[in-house]
Amino acid sequence: MNYRHAYHAGNFADVVKHIILTRIVLYLQRKEQAFRVMDTHAGIGRYDLKGTEAGKTGEWVNGVGRLMGAKLDPQVAELLAPYLDIIRAENVDGQMRHYPGSPLIVRHLLRKQDRLSALELHPQDAKLLAEVFEGDFQTRVTELDGWLALGAHLPPKEKRGLVLIDPPFEVGGEFDRLVEGLARAHKRFSGGTFALWYPVKDIQQLRRFTDMLADTGIPKILRTELMIRAPSAEPRLDGTGMIIVNPPFTLEAELRTILPALSKILSDEPNAGFRVDWIRDEQVDA
Repeated sequence: MNYRHAYHAGNFADVVKHIILTRIVLYLQRKEQAFRVMDTHAGIGRYDLKGTEAGKTGEWVNGVGRLMGAKLDPQVAELLAPYLDIIRAENVDGQMRHYPGSPLIVRHLLRKQDRLSALELHPQDAKLLAEVFEGDFQTRVTELDGWLALGAHLPPKEKRGLVLIDPPFEVGGEFDRLVEGLARAHKRFSGGTFALWYPVKDIQQLRRFTDMLADTGIPKILRTELMIRAPSAEPRLDGTGMIIVNPPFTLEAELRTILPALSKILSDEPNAGFRVDWIRDEQVDA
């Protein structure tokens, strides 16, 4: 499947992914020590929801569009507030026109001592991304294959932070590259947090993916998925998933609060479902 960011900006998968991203970065803020976020497949940074790509698909309407108009329980509202505040900051007139990609969401959350490395392989996208962050000394935009950066660019000099791996799934073999890239990166930056996005589309392929992750021996791997409909034999995006290695200790409980609400808001079918579980937990495996 082709999952170029521009065509799907603000859809249900972006909403879930970016809420999780926000919660991880906020946790990193708890220590005064600087951190770095590396975004390996950064996209263009800011998306025009009425533009050629996102406007053509209109997927944002049933994603961030639903969430912005939803009534939330106080506990859920508190956890989602930082993400929703960023969306509002990108649409100051109250009209949904722009959606921030992952690097821009991260940038909204950085303190003065923190840094962002945004990598993008596509030359045109990298140029647009660089324009978004022009003059920003806390953000470095590099036109580079993000898979290569998982070796040469780690560990960051800050020695703490997050690596977001969010490939577009334009070509086959992305699940294998996710596992291989994670294993290579974890050897260089074992104390870092890694967040890997993937589409829930082919259940058999996902079972193989899970088995490969378990076989890496990486000691703490959390999985979360949200479905918008029951799995289908049709080639369609039925749900969204993230793998988080070395997750914040608060994240599992936060997801168990957030995901039931998001499931009701974003799903196309009643009881489409979600999951939060451990592929590997060092406390269990020890």
